[in-house]
Amino acid sequence: MNHDPQLCTDPCQIMTFASGDPGENPWVRGRPPQEAITIQPWSPQWAEQFATARDAIRTALGDRALAVAHVGSTAVPMLAAKPVIDIDCIMADPEREDTYIPQLAALGYWLSVRERGWYGHRMLRHDMPRLNLHVFGPACPEHARHILFRDWLRTHPDDRERYARVKEHARQGVATVQEYNRNKQDVIHAIYQRIFADRGWTGAA
Repeated sequence: MNHDPQLCTDPCQIMTFASGDPGENPWVRGRPPQEAITIQPWSPQWAEQFATARDAIRTALGDRALAVAHVGSTAVPMLAAKPVIDIDCIMADPEREDTYIPQLAALGYWLSVRERGWYGHRMLRHDMPRLNLHVFGPACPEHARHILFRDWLRTHPDDRERYARVKEHARQGVATVQEYNRNKQDVIHAIYQRIFADRGWTGAA
């Protein structure tokens, strides 16, 4: 894992997958319209789209954006993916929405998800191009997992190919992104166990 000072470094926290508050309604404007679940071959354009978005976010937020990272499948060269760029943005206090949402709204983002019970997560959506901007606080275990998973797939072609296969299988016969994600969970968790074992961590949850 890289040495970003905003990353959680506590193995126990990273290995514990929090489930959030089951009674919390995360949708700020209701569920967004369903998008077709299409898997496309990896494209270098995804890195370019991230770089453009990162620069705009940093210009809008300045030093308040403690880290802006490309995560998810589009951040892994040679991995097929849904053409949606996932970005983690680390803010000192995600609860202070006034310090980032108006500035991001001016860039075309809108607040889609608010999950106070799950690491204080917010997700802002950008429609053209399609970007999902995930806001977390410093030392968030979920952000650390995103970086670990991304970096592992970049350097382990066997698991990258394994993940590509399950993505193609997971999209078959599903109507929602939530169903698609559930169909991938067993393989994702198995890859995380390999990552944790490689680092000598035990007692994964």
